[in-house]
Amino acid sequence: MVWFAGLDLERNRAAKKMAQQLKITTPLTDEDVLKLRAGDKVLITGVLYTARDAAHKRLIELVNAGKPLPFDVKGQLIYYVGPTPPKPGAVIGSAGPTTSGRMDAYTPKLLEMGLKGTIGKGLRSKEVLEAMKKHKAVYFGAVGGAAALIARTIKKAEVIAYDDLGPEAIRRLEVEDFPAIVVNDAAGGDLFSQGVEKWRRTGCIED
Repeated sequence: MVWFAGLDLERNRAAKKMAQQLKITTPLTDEDVLKLRAGDKVLITGVLYTARDAAHKRLIELVNAGKPLPFDVKGQLIYYVGPTPPKPGAVIGSAGPTTSGRMDAYTPKLLEMGLKGTIGKGLRSKEVLEAMKKHKAVYFGAVGGAAALIARTIKKAEVIAYDDLGPEAIRRLEVEDFPAIVVNDAAGGDLFSQGVEKWRRTGCIED
């Protein structure tokens, strides 16, 4: 009986944790973005586009040349990932996030064009953070150590541009309950800064 009681307790804890996660569906509107706050845990369903620095460089070259992009960025999210080849029967291979700072030089222009968010790991530059506030966008962090788990939320993947880049080609992903956390919101909230302040108040960090 004790074992069953413990199992029920764990189930209740898991259900409560899931209930605290916000479900969002792409494409996102300004209103969707403005509801999100740094620290919010989200489950994303819909379409994500993948791109890393090599693909970003080509996108901005197209913009500067006045040519159309391979996909409309308005309302969309870009996931910074270079997935490994899928195993037989799988949709995609390991799909953990890439360091976001590698895309900082290109991100403000895409945000200006209507991109509503990015997903990766690590800090963003001051220029990106300012562009996010100006254009109402959000930066999500993905769990770097859960690449295989993230891959399970990807139901479909297809290369739509730059196949020659291999893992860094632009892919269109269809995802269901893709887990992420809001690191920087459109109001200027910063999860990293909040964490530092929290530990400073406890005395674990000295000024």
